[in-house]
Amino acid sequence: MDHFSYHDGVLHCESVDLPTLADQFGTPLYVYSKKTLLDHYDRFALAFAPLDAVICFSVKSCHNLSILRLLKECGAAFDVVSGGELKRTLEVDADPSRIVFAGVGKTDTEIRAALEVGIGWFNVESEAELDNVATIAAKLGKVARVALRVNPDVDPKTHVYTTTGKRETKFGVDLERARQVFKDFHSRPGLELCGIHMHIGSPVNTIEPYVASIGKGLTLIDELRGDGHRIKAINIGGGFGAHYDGGEAPPASAYAERIVPLLRGRGLTVLLEPGRSIAANAGVLLTRTLYTKASGDRQFIIVDAAITELIRPALYGSFHFAWPVEPKDGAIPPDRRADVHLAGSVLVDIVGPVCESGDFLAKDRWLPPVSRGDFVCIFSTGAYGFTMSSQYNSRPRAAEVLVDGGAARLIRRREKYDDLVTAERF
Repeated sequence: MDHFSYHDGVLHCESVDLPTLADQFGTPLYVYSKKTLLDHYDRFALAFAPLDAVICFSVKSCHNLSILRLLKECGAAFDVVSGGELKRTLEVDADPSRIVFAGVGKTDTEIRAALEVGIGWFNVESEAELDNVATIAAKLGKVARVALRVNPDVDPKTHVYTTTGKRETKFGVDLERARQVFKDFHSRPGLELCGIHMHIGSPVNTIEPYVASIGKGLTLIDELRGDGHRIKAINIGGGFGAHYDGGEAPPASAYAERIVPLLRGRGLTVLLEPGRSIAANAGVLLTRTLYTKASGDRQFIIVDAAITELIRPALYGSFHFAWPVEPKDGAIPPDRRADVHLAGSVLVDIVGPVCESGDFLAKDRWLPPVSRGDFVCIFSTGAYGFTMSSQYNSRPRAAEVLVDGGAARLIRRREKYDDLVTAERF
């Protein structure tokens, strides 16, 4: 699953113990395992190799330049959703023709920038956006290669905030309207409308929603080809699961076992946009205990990480396994499930210093006793952890470290107080 494990009673990332990293780089600290990142990427690349699929890593999930560069060197393409993310991929010398630009609200500036560098694909979400992309491309003397995002009206059974394939979401065009959109825009100057995009949500821990979505997409492609449109590609999106609470996510090979037969021999370029499934279990958030306290019937562990470092539990009700880095009495968890309850454990909430009642990292957890100064690890935070962090309460953002075997390298320095105010000085 990953390369974070206990040795001699101390949690390690690969061959480096986490207390050493905390002492060297401070806390809160994001720690990533290079081996885990590469293992998870390679599993996807191997599983979908029969389709010669283009694996577009989702930059929004984990956008550090060192990690993007590492994945690019392994053969990854990229999925971006903003001009800033496009800038990050270009910063690591990614091939623009292997970049997909998605997102429901691209600005004119972002569209122009993508066209000027020769973006590979636009995933376009509406007729209004198609019209705008075509207008801008024609003015620049460019042709935008476009996949229309289609809503297959498939329920991935995930959180309402991360469900994107249902009819009622803001994303994409209804399946029933897609043929008319192709008819209206197929000969528009500045456009090569030749693909469909179908992202149904995240995380999707069952395979059937993909099968249903792709089935509907292939039916649409057959109809479009029957209408005379040249359809070159299908982008099946991302959303593949990761392990937050044990082994809930199928492996890449299980997804591919059902998906590959559907798409093999269809004469289509196949694109995927995994992010969480590659990065989530490759990162942890390391935090230090500031205080412990009792309030009424509840016990609190107050740590130096907060919703400013990891907002997912407060925003989505997401579960992240948490455990002391050096548990007392050798209380090593047998697994990372929510119901782990060892002898001597205490029921606690892990909370941060931010002035919000919603500032928590974990609630109602049975943990071994924790004291001031003890380190606690929040697992599976490599995706949508640092990328969603903020400076709320004027808190400098955390540092990031990449571990490779027995070596650790700082890949983002901790922000300083001056960083908080530099952009406001004139």
